[in-house]
Amino acid sequence: MKDTLQKVCGIFCIEGTFDSYEEITIGNINRTYKVNYTGKNGEKQSYMVQAVNTFAFKDPVAVMENIDKVTEHIRRKKPGYTTLDFYRTKDQKSYFFEGESFWRVFNHIPSVTHDVCDDLSVVCSAGRAFGEFQKMLADFDAQQLHITIPDFHNTQARYEKLERDMAADPLGKVSEVRKELDWLLSVKEKACRLVTMQQAGELPLRVTHNDTKINNVLFDQKGCQALVVIDLDTVMPGLVGFDFGDAIRFAANRVAEDSRDWKEAGIDLDVFRAFAKGFLKDTADMLTQNEKDTLALSCFAITCEQAVRFVDDYIMGSPYFKINYPEHNLVRTRCQLALAKDIEKHLGQMEQIIRNCFENKVCINGANAD
Repeated sequence: MKDTLQKVCGIFCIEGTFDSYEEITIGNINRTYKVNYTGKNGEKQSYMVQAVNTFAFKDPVAVMENIDKVTEHIRRKKPGYTTLDFYRTKDQKSYFFEGESFWRVFNHIPSVTHDVCDDLSVVCSAGRAFGEFQKMLADFDAQQLHITIPDFHNTQARYEKLERDMAADPLGKVSEVRKELDWLLSVKEKACRLVTMQQAGELPLRVTHNDTKINNVLFDQKGCQALVVIDLDTVMPGLVGFDFGDAIRFAANRVAEDSRDWKEAGIDLDVFRAFAKGFLKDTADMLTQNEKDTLALSCFAITCEQAVRFVDDYIMGSPYFKINYPEHNLVRTRCQLALAKDIEKHLGQMEQIIRNCFENKVCINGANAD
């Protein structure tokens, strides 16, 4: 691997002496390496070298074109702002093909990440980072971006696929999960409401991140202040509510996404409030009234969508999501269902929290204030 990484760095015009490398194990899609060099003047410099998963991303060039457009827009708008900066080959490309491998190199940012966090100020800072990302791209025409994963957050299309797979039932598993399926189908209209509103022109398409887990934010080395949003491979046109809702689905659940104690799953309103305050600090003035009114509902919608994806994968034999045991996707499904039901029960409170955030325009430092 050292020879391959050294070759790739050379193609991206990295100068100096190759010292060492280490594989970064966070993330399930791409293969990522931190590569360390000594420059001509003896200075130490690190770079991130990544092999993109071309099975997950069928058109990696389109992925890079999206990332280039978005990061260049942010740099023009906010000079000096920390961004991912992709190195170029001699022919000025931000990527390099070698056989089946698709490589890219970007700047290493000294930082820490959080998979989960109980510190509400950190949660609020993560919300601020994702909200600031939205704000900086509010004047960017989302139609300029490629759709790199069709129907990624099209809840309606996810339901339609589930119903087709239920009818086919190739492995005879539908009867095993009939209770879960019946509940998901009973809330289909509510879960798909944001998509139907967008189709009716009632919600605008924006540039969305589409993978707003807290571990896609880099924090300063003290672990408190957000520096930059990373993992931009899924940046596409989308609904702001789905970025907000997916972040809540991941960060504000009282248990892990695949916890066997799925009956304990539910919405942590303190985490919800902290993230909402951070996210809305910069987005309050840019969102339409319909976007504001559906932020809480988006948390329900995206959680149902994820449950649909998990149960669909389960009845089809788990070809998509990586599993550690045969019932893994069933456990994930039940965890998402428990969360969705709890969110539905607390929608009124969540809507009031969001209204308070808009009315007060709470400062990021007020994570524990009402």
